[in-house]
Amino acid sequence: MDKFFKITERGSSVRSEIVGGVTTFFAMAYIIFVNPQMLSQTGMDANGVMLATCISAAIGCLLTALLANAPFAQAPGMGLNAFFTFTVCFGMGYTWQEALAIVLLSGVLFLVIAVSPLRSKIISSIPAFLKSAISAGIGLFIAFIGLLNVKLVGFGSGVPALQFLVDDGSGTGATVVNTAGILCIIGLLITAILMCYKVKGAIVIGILVTAIIGVPLGETHIPSAITMEGVSLAPVLFKMDFGGIMAKGLVPLVTAVISFTLVDCFDTVGTLIGTATNAGLTDRRGNLPGGDRALIADAVATCCGACLGTSTVTTFVESSTGIAEGARTGLSSIVVGVLFLVSCLLAPVTGIVPSAATAPALIIVGVLMLKGAASIDWNDLECAIPAFLTISMMPFAYSISDGIGFGFISYSIIKVARGKAKEVPVLVYIIAALFVLKYILTSM
Repeated sequence: MDKFFKITERGSSVRSEIVGGVTTFFAMAYIIFVNPQMLSQTGMDANGVMLATCISAAIGCLLTALLANAPFAQAPGMGLNAFFTFTVCFGMGYTWQEALAIVLLSGVLFLVIAVSPLRSKIISSIPAFLKSAISAGIGLFIAFIGLLNVKLVGFGSGVPALQFLVDDGSGTGATVVNTAGILCIIGLLITAILMCYKVKGAIVIGILVTAIIGVPLGETHIPSAITMEGVSLAPVLFKMDFGGIMAKGLVPLVTAVISFTLVDCFDTVGTLIGTATNAGLTDRRGNLPGGDRALIADAVATCCGACLGTSTVTTFVESSTGIAEGARTGLSSIVVGVLFLVSCLLAPVTGIVPSAATAPALIIVGVLMLKGAASIDWNDLECAIPAFLTISMMPFAYSISDGIGFGFISYSIIKVARGKAKEVPVLVYIIAALFVLKYILTSM
């Protein structure tokens, strides 16, 4: 094992790898509860999604360990699951079965990119500030979803406003206390305090504690018996529908596939390079040894995830917590993968956790993703304006895709108007043109 993973060679130990793997798992285990709740809004079976989440995460971790020998963990990504639910299904009108087919196509496209020279060209062609803006915008969008899920923010008055009272559902116009919103605030404060104290697994602990507090508030409902009966992958396994994805036209399909691929690609590359650099895992040229194979593992895991019944699988930035504990090899990734497989036994419990308990996790993840905006040069308006449109349009238009579109289109037009057309990579023009064509066709 030491020879295969080069544990001693990298200055690590079996103990450090195991501790690092366990730490990474608890830092990202919130996805076990959040992903089913996110995707189940499309009509998917929550228990099936939970199993698909754990199994696809395990596959991604094992592939990363065996192909790249890197201490990075994978699972269905936050932001990508929101794009799946709110943009592809709710916004573009695809069914969840068709959305899974789109995820599979994006995984195949990512795999082609990962094994070809196109990889470095595509990654380098997108301006760094737009990559940061996309990440920050997704974070803001996710946090907004968390607030909406518990009706803490609502549009009852015609404009977004805080709602501590909500309609009681009787049809009489009577209101009741928004216990879900109040529970969300309590959970948010608990999680935030734990995060500030750097408690390992703070988000998971926050979810579980909030769910327990929700029992006396009537938000958490504990069944009389907890059983694995009826828990199966069957409702979501191999449910991709390729027949229906062409019915809405080629442009929306291409837009969705490219958007999935770009976000997954940038997210993975940014996580790999950023985390590896901070941990001293890169070589003299700043490259991550085995990084190409890590991208291949990510792409294959996305394809497997679509077949199993979940949204895009990607590399989690939470891997940095395990690296901080000393993880330096793929052994830690194997530990994470095994723990995700064991977590399949938690499937009956996921239905007990209310949305008020997972909403704080969405908000906290939003905070973590928003820090990408700090690397943007806000004094350079040629970059600042497209970056702002990318970030703001995601929650305002309730669409990750539209945020990307507005960013690419505005950047292209501003550069052309400024006589700097040659500074814009061809790929940016192509993506901008696709979005313009999409908006024209959808408005006709």
